[in-house]
Amino acid sequence: QVQLVESGGGLVQAGGSLRLSCAASGSIFSINAMGWYRQAPGKQREQVAGLTTSDGSTNYADSVKGRFTISRDNAKNTVYLQMNSLKPEDTAVYHCKLTLWGPMGLADYWGKGILVTVSS
Repeated sequence: QVQLVESGGGLVQAGGSLRLSCAASGSIFSINAMGWYRQAPGKQREQVAGLTTSDGSTNYADSVKGRFTISRDNAKNTVYLQMNSLKPEDTAVYHCKLTLWGPMGLADYWGKGILVTVSS
């Protein structure tokens, strides 16, 4: 079994910062990709940041470029999302997703989500 646990969400004022963490545990052989997604009320889930472990390349949604940074700690099987200059429109439930080799072969695993609320 593989489990992902997110932490670091909460309430912050506009202009503030938060750092989300997503720790993976279980039978993990290797991780191919890491990503953060968010879903705001009444909207579809969207990817905000992604990281490819083979070369460390990253990509970001236009709405968060220059404000959010995705990073990883290989030893801890953990992915982070540093969020700066937060805006009320960043309010959403944030989910991490890891594409990894585990007991089910190559598969996607999702965290349950963590709420980020940005007040104006």
